[in-house]
Amino acid sequence: MTTHVWDYLPEFERERDDILDAVDTVFRSGQLILGASVRGFEQEFAAYHGIPHCVALDNGTNAVKLALQSLGIGPGDEVITVANTAAPTVVAIDGTGATPVFVDVRPDDFLMDTTQLADAITPRTKAIVPVHLYGQCVDMAPLRALAAEHGLLVVEDCAQSHGARQHGALAGSMGDAAAFSFYPTKVLGAYGDGGAVLTGSAEADRNLRRLRYYGMENGYYVVRVPGHNSRLDEVQAEILRRKLRRMDEYIAGRQRVARRYAEALTDLTAPGELELPTVTPGNEHVHYLYVVRHPERERILERLREQDIVLNVSYRWPVHLMSGFAHLGYAKGSLPVTERLAGEIFSLPMYPSLPTGLQDKVISALRSVCAKMR
Repeated sequence: MTTHVWDYLPEFERERDDILDAVDTVFRSGQLILGASVRGFEQEFAAYHGIPHCVALDNGTNAVKLALQSLGIGPGDEVITVANTAAPTVVAIDGTGATPVFVDVRPDDFLMDTTQLADAITPRTKAIVPVHLYGQCVDMAPLRALAAEHGLLVVEDCAQSHGARQHGALAGSMGDAAAFSFYPTKVLGAYGDGGAVLTGSAEADRNLRRLRYYGMENGYYVVRVPGHNSRLDEVQAEILRRKLRRMDEYIAGRQRVARRYAEALTDLTAPGELELPTVTPGNEHVHYLYVVRHPERERILERLREQDIVLNVSYRWPVHLMSGFAHLGYAKGSLPVTERLAGEIFSLPMYPSLPTGLQDKVISALRSVCAKMR
């Protein structure tokens, strides 16, 4: 059997009755769009984070895009983010008409290097999108201080950090708005696409509700600007409500797998060899992904494939060097840490229900391959 980085079936078998009951509940409700399940999930997800407003959406990409638009970001503006991220972060910024501007990441935790932000700010800069990548938070204190100094908005990209904390504060509670994805692989994953935005702003909340519904208010009347059809459907909302009650259990399961990897692989981490994830002081890492690093990554991946272990790379192609973003004008070498990471990082299987036997298989195979490369 081929081992992959993610599989939802073990979790589904354990939670099957509750998931199917969620579907039945919606189908018997008499309302399939923007009904009680969406309203309930919005209230419960907001309460979990201690934030006043949550607007449920169709996916995480539109969550970033609509969050920015709800705060007034659009053509002519610049938004600072990173290129070591999933392309949808940048696709969403570009979709508002704003220009993405990149800073590099740190070589230890692979997160935004906030010391580079000041040099990236121009008179057109209106927002910063820190990406809480792989399951832990960007260093938010200096970022927020700089944003306040320059009057910039902060929109957290929390697609990979549900439940992560920094000095006790939850990811999604440290900016003007926060975008979440509920793609099935996420810490809190739906059985299809889904997304949401958290915000403390009543005005942004009103804007988001209008933007997700074509820009309409009071029936079929578009006000201000046209919006989108970006609603979370009732079935996914009800499933997410059920799973939200278990989210802390999911996080604990991921952390157990991460500890097991660390205990089993630490002795392979001499300089120039395997590098395990670094948990930045003050962070609680939820391990959405377990991203390791090795200068001979491609040889390792090939030898693991020979043993039916297929691993992912998150991310192999830095966004700033993708041809679809060539218009931004970034040359090779402009983000050296990001570019080096793109050639060295890869992800071990990570999900709460990852069977112990599969963990053993991956650990044994990786130990063997790394030992032979010493």
